Parts: sequence; C-alpha cells; structure tokens
Amino acid sequence: MPIPTYQEVMLPLLRVLGAANEEMHQRDCTQRVAEALNLTEAERQERLPSGSQTYIHNRCGWAGWYMQQAGLVEKPRRAHLRITDEGRRVLGTHPATIDNDFLATYPSFREKVIEARPRNDGDDGGNAEPPGAPAAVASTLTPTDQIEQAHARLDQTLVTELLELMARMDAYKFEQLVLDLLVAMGYGGSRSEAAKVTQKSNDEGIDGTIHQDRLGLDVIYVQAKRWQAIIGREQIQNFVGALAGKHAQKGVFITTSDFNANAVNYARTVQHKIILINGQRLAELMIEYGVGVSTVRTIALKRVDSDYFEDA
Repeated sequence: MPIPTYQEVMLPLLRVLGAANEEMHQRDCTQRVAEALNLTEAERQERLPSGSQTYIHNRCGWAGWYMQQAGLVEKPRRAHLRITDEGRRVLGTHPATIDNDFLATYPSFREKVIEARPRNDGDDGGNAEPPGAPAAVASTLTPTDQIEQAHARLDQTLVTELLELMARMDAYKFEQLVLDLLVAMGYGGSRSEAAKVTQKSNDEGIDGTIHQDRLGLDVIYVQAKRWQAIIGREQIQNFVGALAGKHAQKGVFITTSDFNANAVNYARTVQHKIILINGQRLAELMIEYGVGVSTVRTIALKRVDSDYFEDA
C-alpha cells in the first residue's frame, strides 16, 4: 500500500496519543501509528529521496505539527507530543477523518497556517487567493514533500539536458567522461593513476580500464557506448567475450540509451560480474558525483534548535 499522506495520519496519530493519555516521544508515535496502519516493515523503512527520514516518520511529524496549530495536540518538550483537552473532545465525537479542512475550522489554525501563508500580492489579474482560503492547505504533500518533489523535477530536467549533450559528444571524449565519473565515484584515486582510455583502434572490445582500488589490486574493464539504439544481448555477449580474452572477471557496460530484457537477463546469468548502467542512471550518477555539472545555488533548510531554548 502507498504510504499514507500526512493528513491521513492525523486521526491515527491523535488516537495513539489519546490512548496513551500522556506525552509520547515522536519516535514512539511513529511506531504505534505504523502499527495502527498495518504498514509492512518495508513500508516503515521507506525513506524520502534525500534519505534524511523515513516517509512515515516525516508524515507523523507534520501531522502532529498541523494539529498542534489547531490546538488538538501540544509539544510539552523537545520531540514529545501530548493530546490536549480539545483533542480528547474531538476523539469523543468519533470523527471519520481529520484533515486540513477540519483543522481550518479552528481560528488558531487559520491564523498560524492559512493566513500566514505568503501571498502573491503582485498578481494584477485578480487571481490571488484571498487570505484564509482553505485551498492554501489543501495539498496532501507536506512542505518537505514539496521540496523533495521540486528537487526531483529539477534533477530530471538536468538528466534530459545531460543526455542530449552526451548524444552530441565525440565517442572518444564520451569514454573519457565515463572514466572521469568512475574516478569521482572513488575507483582508483586520481584519474592519472586510476584510469586509462584504450586507443581508438584495436581496442578488442574494451573502451577503458580503471583500478577498483587505489593500490590497483584489481582492474575493472569498461565498455562505453554513446548509442541511441537499445543495447541487446549480442553486445553484452561480445563484452563478456572481451573480458574472457583479458582473463578478467569484472566489467561495467555503460550506454546513453538502455538495455533490453534479454541483455539484462544475460548479464545476470554469466559468471562474470557485469554491471549495466543505462543513460538515465548514468546522468543521475553524474549529478550525484558532480561530473559535468556545477552547483548554481545552495539552499539551507533550517529548523528550530530546541536545545537553545531548553532553559528558556
């Protein structure tokens, strides 16, 4: 099942706090909400794209924060939540759901969440939402989700641009790019001592080699194809044959296109260790390891330092 949205988590979280009838650590809240929702272990461990938190912990955190603005829960101390008298009253009415529309009936929520939302005061077309519009909090995405999704969309746009640029590169320079990436990923150390691009002629099916470690104890052979066509089993077989000719056991086959199912299945069955990297994954790795890209702007996401206010 998909991980519930933070709004779908609100009622289960309030019930958990009501059953405990005492303050609870947010970690314990997450565990009990996950149990109440019958999430599998895999679902409980699924993490945000940034890897900073699990989805369910993030959802519980935001659900608690929104209900706190309406006065249904309170935060008696750092990382702890407790149900309020109003929260108990709400549970006593046996609500079918609690969401932002429900919370918007509370003046404190409207003031702190809806009316405090930045408005587009420069909209001359009469399209700016009036203060207090429930649509301001109608999204099922938490602010964290929105940032993660925006980042993912920007990265995918960058992937497309990188693939278009690589499609126009000289094939030999593309091979060098691939080795630069592998060095950036930690194979072998510096480029001069770790990587070598095979000469254009008589490469015997190998485009380059790279040391698996800085000492050069093992060598990985590389095939880099700047192709538009899908790579099939025949190309992988030829690469395996080239590895055998070198008495090698490890190889990386990288392409700007993709591999068909026969190629993927064949690579899994041979005794050699063959890693296949398609165009999408290649561009993602370039972004992750800073090859062919540069940072335009860094945004620091900050939160309240509870320790600073501990004795306030």
